[in-house]
Amino acid sequence: MTQATTTHPDVPLGSLDLDAAPLVLGGNVFGWTADDAASFAVLDAFADAGGRMIDTADVYSAWVPGNSGGESERTIGRWLARTGRRDDVLVATKGSQHPEFRGLAASTVRAAAEASLERLGTDRIDLYYAHFDDAETPIEETAAAFSALVDDGLVREIGVSNYTPERIDEWFSAVDAGGLHRPVALQPHYNLVERGFEDGLREAAARHRLGVLPYYALASGFLAGTYRDGETPDSPRAQGAARYLDDRGRRVLAALDEVAAVQGVPVASVALAWLRQQPTVVAPVASARRTGQLEALLRSTTLELSPDELARLDGASA
Repeated sequence: MTQATTTHPDVPLGSLDLDAAPLVLGGNVFGWTADDAASFAVLDAFADAGGRMIDTADVYSAWVPGNSGGESERTIGRWLARTGRRDDVLVATKGSQHPEFRGLAASTVRAAAEASLERLGTDRIDLYYAHFDDAETPIEETAAAFSALVDDGLVREIGVSNYTPERIDEWFSAVDAGGLHRPVALQPHYNLVERGFEDGLREAAARHRLGVLPYYALASGFLAGTYRDGETPDSPRAQGAARYLDDRGRRVLAALDEVAAVQGVPVASVALAWLRQQPTVVAPVASARRTGQLEALLRSTTLELSPDELARLDGASA
């Protein structure tokens, strides 16, 4: 039987510390819209600026014609090998969606983690997520499989992503019943124009002391202020971002513009700072295809919005 992870009660991500750099660099663009040269430049700049956590998944970017999954992990692995900076960063990845390792049966969890380790060229994953729930596998089996990865030193901490509050409760019931290692992180879809997280999931995160690391923190670039009436940037994510350009989206952009002007920072910095200052959130996840996009992301880590500014943004996005 495994033993529960012992951590300081005030540490939201177990043994992982993002206090000095509350921003996670999303790796979904690596091997997709950013080639090795662009990806390495972004990773270099992020690490040079004190950035700590890089987030990816084994399925990135299987949706691209000609790709098979694992492209992002391989890109990060090549960067780690080239720079020797493995100990400077925390690597988070996810399993359950790779075409060769679908689901969360115990044998699949183990095989997927080992494949990710090989692509990343590392001996441990700092934060390993169950990417999507697998209703066909007993959650006790999945929880035990993830816990065993920690026992064997392949994974430092466990996270869940895209889980419902009820299934999170079930995972923790399995943890308590089996004396397993506890998840420490939750990665949900959450930003100024996607606030479903606040309806139940936030309470689940608080109940189980899960540090929240929201993905799509900039709504596919919409909250960076790039997508406005009459403007159509050349980006594979343009269609996803354009759907937010309705009356509510325009109100949110107006509020972001107003706060950004007062603070003297880019719009994206304000959107990320709002997210970071929400209850249970440890750090938002945001990606950059080129180094010029990084400045706004990094500036968000030290930007403190006033209660009035937070309320202005809340009201606009309601």
